[in-house]
Amino acid sequence: MKKIQEKISAHLAFIYKDKDITALTNELIEIINDYKEAYPELAATSPQGRVSEKDVILITYGDMVQKADEAPLKTLSEFLQKYFGDVINAVHILPFFPYSSDDGFSVIDYRQVNPNLGEWEDIAELGENFRLMFDAVVNHISAESTEFQGFLKGDPKYKDFFTVTDPNADISKVFRPRSLPLLTPFQTPEGEKHVWTTFSADQIDLNFANPAVLFEVIKVLLFYVAHCAEFIRLDAVTYLWKDIETSCANLPETHRIIQLVRTVLDEVAPRTALITETNVPHQDNIAYFGDGLNEAQMVYNFVLPPIVLHSFQSGNAEKLSQWATTLELPSNQATFFNFLASHDGIGLTPTKNILTPEEINAVVQRTQNLGGNIGYKSNGDGSKSPYELNINYLSALGDPQNPIAAKRFLAAQSIMLALRGVPGIYFQSLIGSENWSEGVEKYGYNRAINRQKLPIEKLESELSLPSLRQRVYQGYHHLLDIRQTQPAFHPFGGQKVLNLHPSIFGLIRTSLDEDQNLLCLHNISDQEIEIALDLNLLPFKNTNPFSDIISDKSFPISNGKLKLHLAPYEVLWLK
Repeated sequence: MKKIQEKISAHLAFIYKDKDITALTNELIEIINDYKEAYPELAATSPQGRVSEKDVILITYGDMVQKADEAPLKTLSEFLQKYFGDVINAVHILPFFPYSSDDGFSVIDYRQVNPNLGEWEDIAELGENFRLMFDAVVNHISAESTEFQGFLKGDPKYKDFFTVTDPNADISKVFRPRSLPLLTPFQTPEGEKHVWTTFSADQIDLNFANPAVLFEVIKVLLFYVAHCAEFIRLDAVTYLWKDIETSCANLPETHRIIQLVRTVLDEVAPRTALITETNVPHQDNIAYFGDGLNEAQMVYNFVLPPIVLHSFQSGNAEKLSQWATTLELPSNQATFFNFLASHDGIGLTPTKNILTPEEINAVVQRTQNLGGNIGYKSNGDGSKSPYELNINYLSALGDPQNPIAAKRFLAAQSIMLALRGVPGIYFQSLIGSENWSEGVEKYGYNRAINRQKLPIEKLESELSLPSLRQRVYQGYHHLLDIRQTQPAFHPFGGQKVLNLHPSIFGLIRTSLDEDQNLLCLHNISDQEIEIALDLNLLPFKNTNPFSDIISDKSFPISNGKLKLHLAPYEVLWLK
């Protein structure tokens, strides 16, 4: 305990330079001991083998599939077990707490389940069949929360829970992920106060400069661990710490807070992993690995969605291949959380210094042509720049009515599945959804285009009959079924990117024990591509034919070379 006490004290001293560090350390140690005493089985878990090639995380809202007179969480659990129980073993339930806006990301009460979704018993039931990932939406809290309402009423307990700033202060250096005002005026018993609101007037930023806020957040995270959370997603963690003389993004205090949380969880529940959601340029994003041992166990691979989209839209994988060669892991305890689609839009900020302005503009224009919308951010000079693409990923790749749409979509998804890391698959991707423009009209915000809620009867009918949904579902299920049996796809396994052809994204994946190599080839174009591989330059024996584990086709070797013809959007995983 002395060692953990020293680590905690060092973290707190860095974050709170003018506070009584001894008192703060003792307070946090008491919180840790209370949880270890209450949940000794969590402290006894091991981080070894936390993830493997068998781990695939589904990303979903709790009510995306619905049945009359049944709690949506129960319906979701039954649907997932029936259709994906053999190929998906983890579920990220997007915020399932009472909320006031932003589809759950303006949390009113962190410790309650939204009664419109179900109860804690429904979460526990889902956890009996799937590993669970919870959202920690702790950068901000709902304006309707007890904490903020207490602040508005002058309750001294909440006086310093939020950041109050002079409205005349120079905030031009602050990075803005939205085009909305940074400060929002509210009336209090002490007069009008301007409160920090990074995302909206209903999402009030918590003040982590107050240790009481940080300790309350840590208690919430431990509460989640006690309720079966094996993965915790730190939402919008980029913006935790405020310093008006800086961009207020990715500050050293923010990193140190995550390191402190990691230290606490390693002591209380060492099997629980932190995943940072930091939609920022790539180098800033991967900084959340820390030294590979002390910060997040996984970071969202935010460059992947836009760069794969650019590759398919242009028919050229060179930028993707070039970037993928940089995806080194800092240790054998940290890896990428790979995804292509999510509940949010496709962020463009991560592609800074990777895609050119012209390439980004081309993606933006094509998104609009395909029925999508564009979200903008405010710049320091008063201008605005494209921040995210609001479009369903299948629709973003091209006309879904094209007979080749399902094959093209699955080719994109197979790249995400082949890359080193843990795959995160959005619910709408698994079931072949398209743009939900009616949702944008109904709810009045762009992100609704990819947040469709479906009656289970309609969904099951479309999955059972010849349709785009059925083709995507069956193809995706097949890929996942194969992937989970291949040790080469281990999240910490070896990875080597191959430059074979401008339209081919190729890589070799290698198992941890180096006993298995897979040659993964993805044609990202609508043209047939012919390539010849010199096996003397690759880690394969050149005496046996290659077999594609997706199609079971065999490919002979001739004179030490493997000659292949890849049809448009064809994928080969060869061994």
